[in-house]
Amino acid sequence: MTGLVLKLGPKERVLINGAVIENGERRSRLSIVTPNANILRLRDAIHPEEVNTPVRRVCYIAQLVLSGDADPDEARLQLLRGIEQLSQVLTDSDSRQKLDEATKSVIEDQHYQALKSLRALLPREERLFAANPQ
Repeated sequence: MTGLVLKLGPKERVLINGAVIENGERRSRLSIVTPNANILRLRDAIHPEEVNTPVRRVCYIAQLVLSGDADPDEARLQLLRGIEQLSQVLTDSDSRQKLDEATKSVIEDQHYQALKSLRALLPREERLFAANPQ
């Protein structure tokens, strides 16, 4: 996580290594200099009842690692399996690139970066479900 800069809006909350931090009344920037810090913007958090699609399931596992609710070693296999399953469906070059980035990040224990790459697939997944309603 070296060099990560968080830009926070007024009253925005972020989870850093298990502690919820709330910004004050003004916009601010936080520089995270500790490597491998677990960081999750709470506005970006996926709530358990929203884990209802394949991409959201994989994102949620990465999120659990970042929040400290899942062991990174145990989650690694679940994440890699989930990414592999997604790669069998999301076969366009942009999706493949995001999935490759996510895989690399998981292998390197960079769960924030993995989540970031996976979250980029959420709009694509929504469009696919909208085009093919069940």
